[in-house]
Amino acid sequence: MKAYLPKLPILLKPFLLSLFISLAVLAVLSLQTPRRTQKPTTTTTHPDDLRIRTGYSSYDAYIQRQLNKTLNPKLRKIWTTRDWARKVRVFARFFEDLKQRGLLSNGSKSLCIGARVGQEVAALKQIGVSDSVGMDLVPYPPLVIKGDFHSQPFENETFDFEFSNVFDHALYPRKFVGEIERTLRPGGICVLHVLISKRADKYSANDLFSVGPLVKLFERSEMVEVRTVDGFGLDTEVVFRKKDPRL
Repeated sequence: MKAYLPKLPILLKPFLLSLFISLAVLAVLSLQTPRRTQKPTTTTTHPDDLRIRTGYSSYDAYIQRQLNKTLNPKLRKIWTTRDWARKVRVFARFFEDLKQRGLLSNGSKSLCIGARVGQEVAALKQIGVSDSVGMDLVPYPPLVIKGDFHSQPFENETFDFEFSNVFDHALYPRKFVGEIERTLRPGGICVLHVLISKRADKYSANDLFSVGPLVKLFERSEMVEVRTVDGFGLDTEVVFRKKDPRL
């Protein structure tokens, strides 16, 4: 007995034939087209991943804008009273963790860049890193001395450890990083707390959208670690170690 096969509609036959031919052509082309292999990369940087803000008529105008925040009497009162203990406690926790990871020791000669009233310095001293100093446009003795992070007032290879959470305030990021690498000893550690993928506050001079630009700027250092943190509005910790040319 013959099996019953339903007849296809007349209009459907050309459609199926055309579909079969198209699939056959695509199969042949796919065999002839070479596949692209993507090279593994650790950091991808887009040209806009570091954006410098415009609008400054001169370097003095930029400095004055930074001083408007640093010298604000209401902010300074908050920094030295209500916020003091809390920030020292949080910074001490950050620095103690760095000690546990072997990136900081009690014998490290340390600099805190953009320290304002010196909570970071107080935290370092609290956990035993006694040879520590802060630097800011406005001094706050005895914890903070006067200095511009675009041109640090220190000799070459002075410090074993440098910390900053004000990278976003640098109008010239290359100078900012260059001064860190100049004053850091070979093998020394730099730790930056930065804000990624969000626009920083109105006093910031740049906006950072990945760690890629930092890796490029630290030409004499290697990136050691990147991790997420909660650091007073900053979300990323990036650690660099200055290369030792003797090794």
